Amino acid sequence: MARKIKGITVTLLERGRIGTDPIGDPIYGETEIEVDNVLVAPTSADDIASNFELYGKKAVYALAIPKGNTNNWTYAKVRFFGETWRTFGLPLEGIEEMIPLDWNKKVQVERYE
Repeated sequence: MARKIKGITVTLLERGRIGTDPIGDPIYGETEIEVDNVLVAPTSADDIASNFELYGKKAVYALAIPKGNTNNWTYAKVRFFGETWRTFGLPLEGIEEMIPLDWNKKVQVERYE
């Protein structure tokens, strides 16, 4: 029997304008966005070494983002496995029609404290 690949739900903490103060100045904060069906995989030793050389950051996991997701994943905070992580680098994106599975973006995350 074939099994279908299924990701987990991660929480994307999107930073943006959430209102204005009494003087009319903008107030910025984080909005929680639940994203379903995100694949989470540990990074390989080669990926860890190359990301450290390029960005000075240690990649712990790679996230595969589902097709059709339009959220901003560049240097964003995400929560999964009970921890908070930060993406780094630009998300790699493929052409949706050319990729047979449900995911077309890949982003690396590091531990965020």
